[in-house]
Amino acid sequence: MGKTMIQKIMQRASGKEVQIGDRVWCNVDLSTARDFGGPNCVLQFEEVTDKQGKVWDPKKIAFTFDLQAPAHSEKVSNNQKIIREFSRKQGIDKVFDINWGIGQHVLLENGHVKPGDVILGTDSHMNLLGAVGAFATGVGNTDIVASWILGTLWFRVPETMKITATGKFAKGVYMRDLLTHLVGTLGADGMFFKAVEFYGDTVENSTLADRITLCSMVTEMSGKVGLIMPSGPVLDWLAARAGDEVRQRVKDLAADADAPYCQEVSVDVSKLEPLASCPDAPDNVKKVREVAGEKIQQVHIGSCSNGRFEDITAAFEVLQAGGFQVSPEVRTIITPSTREVMKQCAEAGYIQKFLEAGVVFTNPTCSLCTAEHYGALPSGDVAISTTNRNFIGKVGKGSHTYLMSPASAMASAVRGVITDPRDILG
Repeated sequence: MGKTMIQKIMQRASGKEVQIGDRVWCNVDLSTARDFGGPNCVLQFEEVTDKQGKVWDPKKIAFTFDLQAPAHSEKVSNNQKIIREFSRKQGIDKVFDINWGIGQHVLLENGHVKPGDVILGTDSHMNLLGAVGAFATGVGNTDIVASWILGTLWFRVPETMKITATGKFAKGVYMRDLLTHLVGTLGADGMFFKAVEFYGDTVENSTLADRITLCSMVTEMSGKVGLIMPSGPVLDWLAARAGDEVRQRVKDLAADADAPYCQEVSVDVSKLEPLASCPDAPDNVKKVREVAGEKIQQVHIGSCSNGRFEDITAAFEVLQAGGFQVSPEVRTIITPSTREVMKQCAEAGYIQKFLEAGVVFTNPTCSLCTAEHYGALPSGDVAISTTNRNFIGKVGKGSHTYLMSPASAMASAVRGVITDPRDILG
């Protein structure tokens, strides 16, 4: 019987034949921590090594400042200082400070992610790097510290689900809507500890931004990682940044024709329409038109799921069609995922138009994924966001959040109530 992508990745990382269900030690290609969990990792490492230890390979460790950047309190600034000082002491040069943006995206843009890499991080959505065929996963602080010492970590080889998406999206429908459809159909535990391989012409023709969106919400279905081997323009983009060796890796790590799948799902995206994850769970899915008309107080467009240039472009197109004005009763916030994306928005002329329309356009961060950011919601407010979770109180006690595509979010910002983007786009 053939091998799945995750089996081949773990074979590469462990140096031995693996079967589904095996527990194997894998060599780690990159171990990362962000400004939120990173300080605790540093303190734990120094405690375990009596402040005398050296990391196994400083070239394979990275820090990203994306959750609270720039620091909004003295406590946060002191925590960030711990990371900077530790990095200088250990000779770690991959330190992406407050001006870079969301860690996974920054690492990807700077050529530190390749197909088949085993990447650890303190973020539960590290696995979105599966969008370029990497096995990235969020782990606890102790696992990060162990990897800094040993350069390895053990995993159980998961089963794999195969999802095939075919067809073209109708106007006003996007990859986020396919993702929301999957969450609503499969449920919060529908991918429980599974790897997921995505196929079909919809995926093959998709942008990197779309692939990131698709893989970013695997966590919300309890999946281990979503995997798409890069192809076409996405492969060219990656090779230009990470080196031409990625092309051979794609060939080596592609699943075999007779690879075993525990479940197969097919979706014709041409039949989809704009969807929303309604309060207070990602799998509480309804059509946007079914909840249209509800008054909202805030809209946020950004996050690791939908903060790329293409996502912001989709929002810009709706704003343009709506007359370049958001409702004065809705606080509308846009956060690019990285500095590179922010520069693209500036060069395209988007930022000035957003500001003139009444939008707050922020520096690149994780932004409103939690109440720890500027823009936290007061009790009773209803918001729309393009983030990946809408559990009650996540961005403010007593508040409620709908999750939608950037286009649906902007359409609602323009009208001041939940709005199907097709009502504006025509």
